[in-house]
Amino acid sequence: MFQHTKGVTSAVSGYAGGASAAPSYEQVSSGATGHAESVEITFDPKQISFGRLLQIYFSVAHDPTQMNRQEPDEGTQYRSEIFAVSDAQQRVAEAYIAELDRAHAFGRPIVTRVEPLTAFYRAEPYHQDYATLHPGNAYIAHYDLPKVANLKKLFPELYRERAVLTDGNRQ
Repeated sequence: MFQHTKGVTSAVSGYAGGASAAPSYEQVSSGATGHAESVEITFDPKQISFGRLLQIYFSVAHDPTQMNRQEPDEGTQYRSEIFAVSDAQQRVAEAYIAELDRAHAFGRPIVTRVEPLTAFYRAEPYHQDYATLHPGNAYIAHYDLPKVANLKKLFPELYRERAVLTDGNRQ
């Protein structure tokens, strides 16, 4: 979904927040590494702010009230977490979550954690751009394509039709 957001220059699938220095999908999906499946988002702050990305994250990307779960996937590797790359990002994310909680924006408390990013590990090549390359996959069609449609509906000024692809899949 972030690959369809204007101002995002890269959205790379990977893993963060765990102990293993060389995690694989199989290790992370077992829950044993402590990593969360993550997306490293690089953006142009002249085109989109970190705050706007947070707004999209909390309104389109996932349910921030689910503990260790996203859609049908369950386990600590699916936790709701923001890995901040700076103290400023951490403060902005924490303040935004507090604001959403005060406004009772969701029917339940937000469980999203915010922690400093210590390391990001790029996922295997077959995970990169998966939704764009496999739109007919049942999981993608059911869970991911509706998020892209919601991005277009809720943030039409930020939506772009053509996804930004990772280096290995650029067209």
